[in-house]
Amino acid sequence: MSLAPRLGFGLGLRPPHYADALAGAPAVDWWEVISENFLVAGGNPRRVLREVRARWPVVLHGVSLSIGSAEPIDRGYLDRLAALVDEVEPALVSDHLCWTALGGHQSHDLWPLPYTEEALRLVVAKVGQVQDRLRRRILLENPSSYVTFAASTLGEAEFLAEVARRADCGILLDVNNVFVSATNHGWDARAYLAAIPVERVAQLHLAGHSRRDRWLVDTHDHAVCPEVWTLYAEACARFPGVATMIERDDHLPPLAELIAELDVARATAAEVRGG
Repeated sequence: MSLAPRLGFGLGLRPPHYADALAGAPAVDWWEVISENFLVAGGNPRRVLREVRARWPVVLHGVSLSIGSAEPIDRGYLDRLAALVDEVEPALVSDHLCWTALGGHQSHDLWPLPYTEEALRLVVAKVGQVQDRLRRRILLENPSSYVTFAASTLGEAEFLAEVARRADCGILLDVNNVFVSATNHGWDARAYLAAIPVERVAQLHLAGHSRRDRWLVDTHDHAVCPEVWTLYAEACARFPGVATMIERDDHLPPLAELIAELDVARATAAEVRGG
């Protein structure tokens, strides 16, 4: 993964910002899009994606691969994703270390796995199927979680690292998710970063979250909080130069406000680099 593209600093492209993104020259190095929103070959979303791709690198980020499910990969979904990859030629393709489907039905929730040797073998085999079909490495993102399994024999970071090693895939490290899960479960967030192999990390995510009673919930509806910015600085020191983007999916502010937040990421990475 040392050959992963050094993309710089990007944003998640969402429909309310389509017009602003295309009308001017926003200070964004690249855009990440949700793969499922563009799987239909025609229509306005695909038109917008083509125009964006003509001007910027694009990253595809999926939520329906269900890589951790005991059920087979959905071949129809994978074929549509492969067609999108062939057309867009994205810089990176990613999904989540989780499962989302049961009995052929999509939950649209990112359910956690038991971190066991059996689950590890299953995930590695399915990553191989996906990478063979797409003819490229994919990235897997650490999920935010609210429960753990008594059956787990590995920590989440160790499990993700071993998946990446055995399957020869990359890691999309979500710094906010590290903070959310560490807070919810009493983990050491810095030890989590230390357990992730540097050479496998090709992208970093930043986002906001909400508090509900004693839980932090990965809602993507707030600005990045100070504690996550602090953890991001540590991530920049461990994973220098890795592409960074900010996710915002609800309570969307104007695009200029998101770009200002992205400038904080730029400044943080530059300060760590300078230090």
